[in-house]
Amino acid sequence: MTGPEIRRQTMNTPHAPRFSTAIRIASLGLFAWTAGCNVLPPPTEDSTRYFLLSERAAANEGGRVAGSGGLRIGLKPVMMAGYLKNREIVVRRGANEISFRDNARWAEPLDSSIARLIRGALLKAPSVGDVLVPPFPLEGERDYDVDVQVLRCEGSTAAAGGGVASFSAIVDIKTAGAVPRTVVHHVFTAPETAWNGRDYGQLAGLLSDSVAQLAGDVAASIPEKK
Repeated sequence: MTGPEIRRQTMNTPHAPRFSTAIRIASLGLFAWTAGCNVLPPPTEDSTRYFLLSERAAANEGGRVAGSGGLRIGLKPVMMAGYLKNREIVVRRGANEISFRDNARWAEPLDSSIARLIRGALLKAPSVGDVLVPPFPLEGERDYDVDVQVLRCEGSTAAAGGGVASFSAIVDIKTAGAVPRTVVHHVFTAPETAWNGRDYGQLAGLLSDSVAQLAGDVAASIPEKK
């Protein structure tokens, strides 16, 4: 076979096998990519649970009609200890150690919840006619202003006997006006109640009871109008 004939035969050799191999390689790569996508873990459900402080009957409520008295009370914003301003439920593990529960949170800020419950209890006090919140209206004078500063509102596993619900607050009641005068100042501490250390719904209920006792204490501490 002469030289030109050899070159012509080489040029006329079909290229189909070469393209077929490339297609197979590309197909295998695509299959591996799609298979890899299918092994990604499915999204997991959020395990976070949200809790509310619920309204309880205050100790001095007694079925009275709301707003039946004549006192006008101003309820200042409830102040919270700095570590209680987070939404995570707090658990005290020692005198100087706390932990925040990421999967157990308050559904609303604690200061709003506590103020709501105190206002409801004050409205049911026999001497109270109205409870105002800031911004206070310009018309009409208030008889007293109530300040509450919460020191503790948490669960605790520090006690030797097991978990407890712990709540305390400072209560200040002052006359309203340009020169306020303090008429009541004391620290309220709710009796510690047993908590199993795991059930945060139970803890929310126990703290609701504590806030109800605080609300009853505030309502009972309002002096009568002279």
